[in-house]
Amino acid sequence: MKPIVAIMYDFDKTLSPRDMQEYAFIPGIGMTAPDFWENCNRLMRTYEMDSILAYMYFMVEQSKERNFRITREEFRRQGKIVELFDGVCEWFERINEYGEEKGVKIEHYVISSGLKEIIEGTPIAKYFTKIYSAEFLYNKNGEAIWPAMAVNYTSKTQFVYRINKGVLDVTEHAGLNESTPDDQKRIPFSNMIYIGDGLSDVPCMKLVKTSGGHSVAVYQDKTHEAVKLLKNGRVSYIAKADYTAGGKLDTTIKAIIDQIKACNVTKAIYLNDIAENETEKK
Repeated sequence: MKPIVAIMYDFDKTLSPRDMQEYAFIPGIGMTAPDFWENCNRLMRTYEMDSILAYMYFMVEQSKERNFRITREEFRRQGKIVELFDGVCEWFERINEYGEEKGVKIEHYVISSGLKEIIEGTPIAKYFTKIYSAEFLYNKNGEAIWPAMAVNYTSKTQFVYRINKGVLDVTEHAGLNESTPDDQKRIPFSNMIYIGDGLSDVPCMKLVKTSGGHSVAVYQDKTHEAVKLLKNGRVSYIAKADYTAGGKLDTTIKAIIDQIKACNVTKAIYLNDIAENETEKK
C-alpha cells in the first residue's frame, strides 16, 4: 500500500487572511471586528470562560438580540465569501498530484477553532478528509442554540492523535485512548505535516515536530509570530502564506513529501532485510 501523508491545517490566518466570522457574520449583526472580539474577550475574563465557548455564546446572543437568524445553511452561505490566500484554491489538487507522482497518498485535514459550518461553505471544503472545528447544535427550527463542539488550542492535539490512529469519528473514544503499537497506527507522526500561523497552533506544531513529523508556521509579514516560533524551536520551517506554485511554501511541502517518501523506502528495505534474515535462520 502507498504510504499516507497527512497535511493538517489551521484555517484562520493560515488558509484565510482573517478570522472567518469577520467576512459576513460580524457585519451582519452591525458590529466591527475589534468590538466583537473585545466583547468575547470580556465575557471570557468576566466569567473565566473558555475563549471558544465565549465567542460561540456571544454569536448566539447577538443573533437573538439583532434578529439575525443563524442556521447551518446561513453559515455555509457565509463560507462562500471567505477570502483565501493566493494559490489556496489550486493547492490541494497540485499537492495531491505531486504525492501521486512520488508514490504516496496525500490526505488533508482542518484542525481549527473557527466554525465547521463556515468552512463547509468554502470552495476548498471538498478537499478535506475531515474537518475538525467548533460546531453548533441546532434546534428543530434549524437555529444554532448551543455548542456541539469547541476546539481550543490544547484540545486540537486530540485530533492529531485521531489522525495518527485512524480513529476519525469524534464520538469514538475507546479506540483513541487504547494503547496501539506504532506499526499499527494508520499514519505515523513521521508522515505528518502541520501548517499553522501562531501561538494557538503551538501544541499541535510542537507535538508533530517532537514526534518525528514536520511543522510549518506561515506568516503574512516578517514581524509575525512565526519568526519567534522558528527561533524557539517550536516549528521546523516558516514560509509566507502564499500557496502558489513555485513559492517557498509549495517548495517546502514538496521537499518534505520527498523526504517522507525516501524514509518510507529505506524503512521498507530494512524491514525486508530483517524478514529475509529470519527466513534464512529457519
